[in-house]
Parts: sequence; structure tokens; C-alpha cells
Amino acid sequence: MTIQPIKVATIRQVLRGVLLHGSEDWAVKQVIDYNRHELTAPNTLLFVRRSDTIDWNELQKKAPIVIISDKTELELKPPFPEITVIKVRSALQAYWQFVAYYRNLFELPVVAITGTCGKTTTKEMLKYILSKEMAVQTSVSSKNEPRQSLPYLMGINQQTKAAVFELGLGNTGNIKHQCMIYQPTIGVITNIGVHHLDGCNDLEGYIKAKAEIVDGLKPDGTLIINADDENTKRIQLKAFKGTIVTFGIHKKADLHATEITFTPRGMKFNVHVDNKKYQASIPSFGEHQVYNVLAVLAVIRAMNLSVQKAILRLRTFEQMARHLQFSKGIGGSTIIDDTWTNNPTSIEAALKVLNELGKNKKVIVVLGDINRLGRFERKYHREVGTLVAKQSIHTLVTIGSKAQEIAKQALADGTKAKVHSFQKIEGVLDLLKPQLDSDTLLLIKGPMSSREMIEFAEQLQQNTNKRRTR
Repeated sequence: MTIQPIKVATIRQVLRGVLLHGSEDWAVKQVIDYNRHELTAPNTLLFVRRSDTIDWNELQKKAPIVIISDKTELELKPPFPEITVIKVRSALQAYWQFVAYYRNLFELPVVAITGTCGKTTTKEMLKYILSKEMAVQTSVSSKNEPRQSLPYLMGINQQTKAAVFELGLGNTGNIKHQCMIYQPTIGVITNIGVHHLDGCNDLEGYIKAKAEIVDGLKPDGTLIINADDENTKRIQLKAFKGTIVTFGIHKKADLHATEITFTPRGMKFNVHVDNKKYQASIPSFGEHQVYNVLAVLAVIRAMNLSVQKAILRLRTFEQMARHLQFSKGIGGSTIIDDTWTNNPTSIEAALKVLNELGKNKKVIVVLGDINRLGRFERKYHREVGTLVAKQSIHTLVTIGSKAQEIAKQALADGTKAKVHSFQKIEGVLDLLKPQLDSDTLLLIKGPMSSREMIEFAEQLQQNTNKRRTR
């Protein structure tokens, strides 16, 4: 990602630094935090902390470069003339000064999206709509951890007309950090379920960590929230001075959907906003997708763009891989690959889809471990087991020691499903293969960290492809 070129002399003046070595009569085209990002090209600015060890020979290979550092002058003597060195009082302070300077070079809508589920899809929908008419800078896939924020910001230049970033949350403070970099004008909270409790202590801590986006918005910014989500309602909004926009299905909201129906190709529904009604559709399944669309349209509205055009554009939005992705499998079965992420909220959404599409079908559910639940691991796995027990399921398979609690609780709650627990994926295909036919709907739900579950889903699809080529 290439930044708007900036003269080194200008950067030195902004940071009030002292030129110790090299020339400042050239332009920076990339910016990285040394030892935290990879140096890949010349004309790069590097922030070097006191604790960092500098490899001068490696840096020379990508010269010219400029180092901003608070190391001693003795430590900042490169043996190469192509390396420029600027000394500052505090490298950390200089880093944030530069971030603020660069972000304020541009007046454009910057959308920050967080939530337990739906943030990647919402971001990709927005990208799909906006990129048709303008240059848009976005985060990549679900690569949303805080250390990616600086490179993403640096991807904004004079051609950029809007930016859409996904905010990841692993620990308390992550969203605050990202908002300090992005300074978003529009914030979206898709929903708040249960996830990353090991980094936030408990659900209350997780909600507060998600709520960091409220303080992270520009003072006159727009906050878009899910009116139906109970945990989002626990966020304190009295101090927020910007505009609050709500979306929902069941509760009164600024944007709401009615007449939601499943069709053979996805979801069909009406969108109500500003006393107008629009017919909308999305080529993917689930009520959760309707929420994603409403969140997207709320952003489009906040940007003063056409809601009607956005709705038309979304009709051709391509379903994201491994997000309840449907494909034909062994014996003509239908495989639903939902191995992108795994948490109680996304499991509930997937089961709702199964409940609708699995009528008069043989439904098989394969569930893996739910990670990052901290000391509440057993509690939430058991809650999922209770949820599963209420579904009309033929066979339940759990994979992993944590997921075994799902199976135990489903049995305790009287599930009518045949229940099997495995520690590893080995043996699962042998168990299920005889059951797979044209009347079978098989859901595979596991964490993206589980390579074996991802490969299992792919294996079922590959077997299909092999048969077709014979």
C-alpha cells in the first residue's frame, strides 16, 4: 500500500526532529513500525524504538529509507549514506504525531466496523457497493488485528474517496488503539455476543471493549447500532455527542426490515427507511444477512448516497467463502461450510438457517471447539448444547475436547439426534459417508484456526468434483 508521498523535510518539521544523517530532500512512500511490519520497498519511513536492534545491512538493501528514533546519537550512526536518520525525543510520541498528521491530510468518510459476527461481510458489502463509483481503501479479508491498522491507514491517498475498516478485538484496548489511528467518522456495531473472553475477562469486559468504538469516533460522527441486540443496549451512550442511527427487524429502528422470506436463491425482504419502502434481496441465507444489509444501508445513508442504488447492487453480491457457503457433496448431499469463525452467536445464526432450510431433510451438524472463552469455556459450550437440543437434527458430531461439552449437554437436554464425539477429524467421514444422500443437509462449523475442519469441508467438495470428472 502506497501512501500520499511526503517529503522527508516536511516529516522532520512535523515531528520537530533533528536530522542526524543523510538527505531529507526526497519523498516517503511507505511507513512502517520497525520490527512490527515487514520492510518491503525503498522510500520507506521506519519508526525505531529504543528497544529495537537495527540491522543496518538489511536496511541498506531497501534504501533510501528514513529512520525516526529516540535512540542515542551513538546508536544512530548508519554506515551507509542512503539511510536518513532523524532523532526525536520520543519515538512513540512521534509515531502518534505522524499518524494524526497523515490522517488529517484527508477529509473523507472513514467507516469502522466491529461486532461479534457480520463485520467482515458488512465490510465486504460496503466495499462492493462503493468501489463501483469511487476509490475505496479497506482492510483485507478478516485481517483486522491492531498491528495492521497503520499499513491500512497508509493506503489512503488523494485518489481515495472513502475508507472502510474492520476492527478486530482480541483484548481490551484493541479497538481504542485502532480508532486512534483511523479516527472514524462512521462507526458500526453489528452485534455483541460472546467471544474473546480470555482477553476481556468476562462478558461485561467484552461489551466495554466493543464500546471503545463510541469514544473512538469523531465528535460529530455517526454511530450505527443494532436495535434488536440486547448486549449493545448495555453500552452507555449518554456522553456521545454525534448522531445515533439504529437498524433492526423486531424493534423500532431508523432502518428496519419486514416480510423476510427464504427463497431458493437467498433472502428477500422489504427495507423501510425515511418513510420509504424498498424491495431488497441478497443471494445468501439467514436472518443475520438481513441485519448485515441493514447496517450497510445505514452507512450508505450516512454518506448521503443512494439507498436504492445500494440495494440494487447488493443483489449481485457474491457469497463469501466459508460463510454458510453451500455446495453439493457426496451422494448429492448439500454441504454448508461455515468454518470461517466459531462462537455462540454464529452457531445460533447457522442453526436458524438449518431450521428453515432443513425441513423434511436429514440434518447433520458437525461442530468444533469454540476458542477464547476463558474461564467461561464450559458454560458457553453447554449453552450451545442446550440450543442444539432444541433443533430437529438427525446426527450431531462434535470434534475436540471443548466441543464434547456440547454433545454432553445436548444429550442431557434430551436431544433426539444421534450424538458422536471425536477428539480429531479422523473417522468422521467414515461415520457420515453412508448417511450422505440428496436428502441430507450437512453443516460444518468450526474455528478458522482448525485446519482439519476446513480441509474436511474441502474434502467433501473435492470428492464431488472428482466424481463429476469421471
